[in-house]
Amino acid sequence: MVGRVLLRLAVVGALLGTVVVIGPAWYVKAVSDDRTSTVQDVPAQPVALVLGAEVYADGQPSRYLRARLDVAYELFEAGKVRAILVSGDNGTRFYNETDGMRDYLIEKGVPAAKVVGDYAGFDTYDSCVRARRIFGVSRAIVVTQSYHLPRALATCRAIGLDAWGVGDETVKTNQQMWLYGSMRELGANLKMAWDVLSQRQPTLGPRETGVDDALRA
Repeated sequence: MVGRVLLRLAVVGALLGTVVVIGPAWYVKAVSDDRTSTVQDVPAQPVALVLGAEVYADGQPSRYLRARLDVAYELFEAGKVRAILVSGDNGTRFYNETDGMRDYLIEKGVPAAKVVGDYAGFDTYDSCVRARRIFGVSRAIVVTQSYHLPRALATCRAIGLDAWGVGDETVKTNQQMWLYGSMRELGANLKMAWDVLSQRQPTLGPRETGVDDALRA
């Protein structure tokens, strides 16, 4: 008798766990499928929002981050965006994703006046909310790896940022890292759901005019 009860509880627990994981993943896919595109085909928007990733000790972007920045550069060169907002982690004076991102784009030839840094983009949710509330971005093309893009787009749309997305796949050749990143999204989707439903407040502050200035430059 006890064994049957435990078995039923285990089955119910497994079903609930499946729903908890699959539900957010289904939602993310449903709201992002029609908003992913390529550099060539994406509708032009005022701003590209590049989400941060690891930089090395010397300030150089990691391979994944360079790939994102290369996509942003292509968007700018193709006239798809008029400004680029790079949003990264600068949580301590010893680690600064944002300056590494700005420097990389400027070295590639994007005018410095067109590249704006957000130094408190500690995660995807923070970057999207801050782009909307601190920098006044209402329409953007989000740039990241393609496995991360659905969650980023779903987050933007949930907080009122009208976003399209262009994803990088050049780093897919490292299949082990790509698979790890893809599987990590299942858990990250749960965090996204919690952030959006709870309306978690990221690090905010006064309105910044950097994007406005870049669009006028």
